[in-house]
Amino acid sequence: MSHNCKRFVGKVAVLTGSTDGIGLAIARRLGQEGAKVVVSSRNIENVNRAVEELRKENIEVIGVKCHVSNKEERANLLQEAINNFGGIDLIVAAVGVNPFIGYITECPESAFDKIFQVNVKDSFLIAKEVIPHMKKRGGGSILFLSSIAVYKDTPLIGAYSSSKTAILGLTKAFSRAVVADNIRVNCLAAGITDTKFIARPMKVSEFYSAVKYDTPMKRIAQPDEMAGPAAFLLSDDASFITGEIVIAAGGTQSRL
Repeated sequence: MSHNCKRFVGKVAVLTGSTDGIGLAIARRLGQEGAKVVVSSRNIENVNRAVEELRKENIEVIGVKCHVSNKEERANLLQEAINNFGGIDLIVAAVGVNPFIGYITECPESAFDKIFQVNVKDSFLIAKEVIPHMKKRGGGSILFLSSIAVYKDTPLIGAYSSSKTAILGLTKAFSRAVVADNIRVNCLAAGITDTKFIARPMKVSEFYSAVKYDTPMKRIAQPDEMAGPAAFLLSDDASFITGEIVIAAGGTQSRL
């Protein structure tokens, strides 16, 4: 689906983890609305594939190999955006790994460390590192990605949901720290979405049943359904919104 709205003309958007799933869907939406887009992933073949796909849709895009846990590659990602497009206005920290499916009492320390390193620490670092560049542009917008699992106990992904709870704290902390610099910071808590990421836990009957019966819409989301709320939060339509978490989860109970 193309979008005639052009809210991001003249804006440069950088996205981590954006060669498939929700990240790619957000990149596409921002590009359709006029942004110059930088997609990235640790796998260069996936980067090249995503760039080719988006360019066929007439989106102005470059791709950069970036393992978000690598300091030098994060710095290169930001520098490539500046070198090619002149600056950075928007960043989407589409960061998420989950190497362990099971009860948190059985989670190995190595898996717990990786989950928090990537999902929390790397989100913190990329946001911290982009802020000086946004200040040079007179402001910007940062979007973190969290999960409905933060609000609704979802079996077998307790370590992952704990890491995504920390993202809510990062959103609040960063938003207060940079509000005077005209930088907004928000978070999208995504419902269960049809991506490679969710394919493995969906094969576990306990997880599948929880998703099926806890979602009033009785289905999982498509990645494009996360792109709309993300684009709103990044756009000037949300100019008076910062430090907030928007939930897109098919009616799954998330607040009182």
